Parts: sequence; structure tokens; C-alpha cells
Amino acid sequence: MAEAVAVNAPKPDYGLDAPLTVKKMFTHGGWALAAGLVLWLVNHNDYPRPAAELLAVLGGAGVIYLGIGGFMVWSSRVAKLALRDRLLDSLELKGEERVLDVGCGRGLMLIGAARRLKSGKATGIDIWNQTDLTGNSAEAAKQNAKIEGVSDRVRIETGDARKLVYPDNHYDAVVSTLAIHNIPDEHGRDQAVREMWRVLKPGGRLVIFDIFHTTHYAKVLRECGARDITVSGLGWLWCVPSRTLFARK
Repeated sequence: MAEAVAVNAPKPDYGLDAPLTVKKMFTHGGWALAAGLVLWLVNHNDYPRPAAELLAVLGGAGVIYLGIGGFMVWSSRVAKLALRDRLLDSLELKGEERVLDVGCGRGLMLIGAARRLKSGKATGIDIWNQTDLTGNSAEAAKQNAKIEGVSDRVRIETGDARKLVYPDNHYDAVVSTLAIHNIPDEHGRDQAVREMWRVLKPGGRLVIFDIFHTTHYAKVLRECGARDITVSGLGWLWCVPSRTLFARK
């Protein structure tokens, strides 16, 4: 009976990132393959060579689109779980810390941090935009926390990264993954980075994983007085350039 309960136990769902883009990749790939096949069927008897060339071009484009879509799904379902563990390892949590996850989504980093805490607390904030992540909501994050058994160690709130409501020097660690780039203007992104730095305690660690703008975030932190900054090499999860920024206050 115990084994049956374990098998049927619900599993956390941390969502699919950039779902509209993933849908477009699969849609474009399917249409390209279908168009190439139809044109080949209609023309291969009378125009075998052009028909084959069209099939090769459209089929190749279709395979590329489908491959990108598949890689993006893998990035969301598999790779980001491993990424979470690597990022949290860098925090070297002892178990008593206060941790803030900015743009927590369905709780991937938030819950991962809470699992490493004993007497500490992990707080997650988000504006819950479902365009960026499927099913993104505070309720989904709370449900994942319940499934993972850390509801007593997490606090989930609605909040804007550009105007954090927490006092200065409040958190031992601040993390953010794939969130800041969704702020549409550079001034807003810079303000979010400054706010994360403001609420971080002296000696605390800041970890940001994001696409496109991460090296600029490092520049903003230097302007804030940060000295101990490391930016990782370029990665290509979700088929876009990404880096991880580490800093200690």
C-alpha cells in the first residue's frame, strides 16, 4: 500500500518557459514539413528534382524548428532543474538564512532553497505573468511547496522587482532566474538589480541567471559598489545566450 501511495503521489510542476515561443517553433516546424511533403507529392512525377529540392529545404527548416522547440522543452523540464542545484550550491547555505527569490514563478529556486533550510525562511515574489511561464501563479507555487514538503519554510508574495518592500540589508541571499529580462526597459532592469543589492546583507550572496543582459547587470552592481563579481561563460539553454552572475556584498 505504501508503494502504491508513493507511485501515485503528485509531482511538482515548475512550468514551461516561454510557452508562446515553444508553440511557434512546433507550429512552424509542422507546417514546413507538411508543405514540403505536399509539394513533393504533387510535383515529384513531373518535376522530380525541383520537388526533391523543395522537400529538402522545407523539411530541413521544419526539422530545425522542431528541434529548437524540443530543446526548449528539455531546457524547461530537465536542464533548469540541474541549473537550480548548481546555483543553490554556490550560495553555500547553512540552514538559518533568509533567502529572497525575485521572479519566483512556480517556485523552482524558492522551493529548492527552502529544502536546504532548517530554521531559515525563503521568500518568493512575482507579478505572475503567464506569458513567461505556463500556469504562473501564487497558487501554483504554493501547491509545489506543499508537494515538496516545505510550506512552513516559504513565503510567497506578489511584488515588483523594481520596488522591493523589504528593508535594507535584510536577506542573507538573493536569487533570480530568467526574470529580470522580462522587464521591458533598461532603466527598470537596472532598478531591479539595485533593489536586489539593497536588500542583501553585507557578506550575503547574489546570484542572477538570465539571458541577454547579464553582463550589464554586473556593470550596474559595480556602480553600486560591488567588487566581488563573477560572470560565467556563455550558455545556450532555451537556444538563447545566457550567463550566471555571482556577487558578494
